[in-house]
Amino acid sequence: MFLLGFPLLLIPIAIYNIMAFIIPGVPWDSKLLTIAMMSGAEWTITLSDGLIVLALILLFFEMIKATRHTRRSVLDHLLSTVVFIGALVEFLLVKQAGTSLFAILIVICLVDVIGGYSVSIRSASRDYTIERADAA
Repeated sequence: MFLLGFPLLLIPIAIYNIMAFIIPGVPWDSKLLTIAMMSGAEWTITLSDGLIVLALILLFFEMIKATRHTRRSVLDHLLSTVVFIGALVEFLLVKQAGTSLFAILIVICLVDVIGGYSVSIRSASRDYTIERADAA
């Protein structure tokens, strides 16, 4: 229940930072997995691909969270915005964050922010009641 208010996209940003600062020169293009396709081709999944997939899966859950109508919804949107702004500032000011992978993570965070607000506004506009005054 506690994790409902936690900005999930902070997880891939934190993983990136841990890898970038604790393991300097991390090879983001290193192979995680190679899958033989029926066509005979080999599909290679790299470390950066895996992190992007994780971020996209977490984005899906963030979109599901955006459809909730609770008191925490505003806080969820605010925290998602803070994660996006923090990641953008890091991208602009920190040398280790100046990569295409981090830029893609920022775009995913931006989609979360815009999508979260859009879903909430759209669903809130449908959530209204009409009270009819009875004529005597």
